[in-house]
Amino acid sequence: MPALAQEPPAVTPDNLEKLGNFQVTGTPLDIPTIDQGGEKAARLRDIAAKIKVPDGFKVELFAIVPDARQMAVGNNVGVVFVGTRKTKAWAVTDRDGDGVADEVKEFAPSVAKKVPNGVCFSKDGFLFIAEHNRVLVYPAAEFFYETPDVAVFPVGEQLIPTSEESFNHGARVCAIGPDNRLYIALGQPFNVPPPEKAELYEKEGIGGIISMGRDGTDRQVYARGIRNSVGIAFNPANGQLWFTDNQVDGMGDDIPPGELNRATGPGQHFGFPWYGGGNTRTVEYKDSEPPADAIFPEVEMVAHAADLGLSFYTGDAFPQKYRGGIFSAQHGSWNRTTPVGARVMFTPLNEDGSAGEAEVFAEGWLDEKTGRYLGRPVDVQPYLDGSLLVSDDLTGAIWRISYGD
Repeated sequence: MPALAQEPPAVTPDNLEKLGNFQVTGTPLDIPTIDQGGEKAARLRDIAAKIKVPDGFKVELFAIVPDARQMAVGNNVGVVFVGTRKTKAWAVTDRDGDGVADEVKEFAPSVAKKVPNGVCFSKDGFLFIAEHNRVLVYPAAEFFYETPDVAVFPVGEQLIPTSEESFNHGARVCAIGPDNRLYIALGQPFNVPPPEKAELYEKEGIGGIISMGRDGTDRQVYARGIRNSVGIAFNPANGQLWFTDNQVDGMGDDIPPGELNRATGPGQHFGFPWYGGGNTRTVEYKDSEPPADAIFPEVEMVAHAADLGLSFYTGDAFPQKYRGGIFSAQHGSWNRTTPVGARVMFTPLNEDGSAGEAEVFAEGWLDEKTGRYLGRPVDVQPYLDGSLLVSDDLTGAIWRISYGD
């Protein structure tokens, strides 16, 4: 009788305790990698050639990364850690520095994950991954990522009560603030939540942004009145927090607008659920008095384009116009008669830190003749060489936009 292939050890919750004590788990050392060549790469390069960008820029395939969502770029080696809405996170490495990834492999396969969408990196080399209902921190991620076993520790307790876990709006995002605290956006699960949820959501920061110490202590609600933010970033020039917000569905093709918001300090309310987007009132709360101090968006985007990840351009490889401004991704509409989105936007900032007029920076992932998406951008992050990386969870790719090279 032929010998049966040995199954790899199952990933169990016990692995967290083992890894926290720097013990091996028995996970095979040979981590499978994602093929970066072949017909799939050729088809993706064909898509890249269709993307329109301003003169002097070009779009190329950086990496094939299944289900690629939020990205965090390492400080030194330049590993790009990539989250997904499934059960895997990825480590993407351009080892020879030619602007094309040489290796894509699962990050920390010995750790069981559930919607590890939100990835963010601290300046001192700690990788945080915000999952559906917990946060894990991976110290020295750029060192340990080469092996299946990594140093990892839980950050605080669960993000929301178990009773509020939902399949809807459960992809978290995170950022490290200038105060060295961890910030996490908690989307609420409804299109418009019922009033009986208000007290609990107010307390827990559901439909808002929470902050906590990097060890999970001192949890606070930083901002409220947010429907479902899947993109947050701090302006390095003044420390203010900016975030996108996805607005109420079912109100029509052209309302309410998508949002790019600015929080100038803690305790602000951004209008939801009284406002469905911009100053558009929701039907469900039309007879209820909205907060008198509600903050309206800095920029109103086209309705239902699904504004997701954003970042400040901190590089110097792009022309002066783009330096210090905001790049943001529009995932594309799912419920609009004429589809919109699937593009990268650019928003300049004024001297006082407010937003200028947003404009399209990269488009072409939406075939306007057929209404079919060729790709759906999720996140945008500056790379170490000053180029811009764009993740795409439809094609399972990361695109690289560069200038003049």
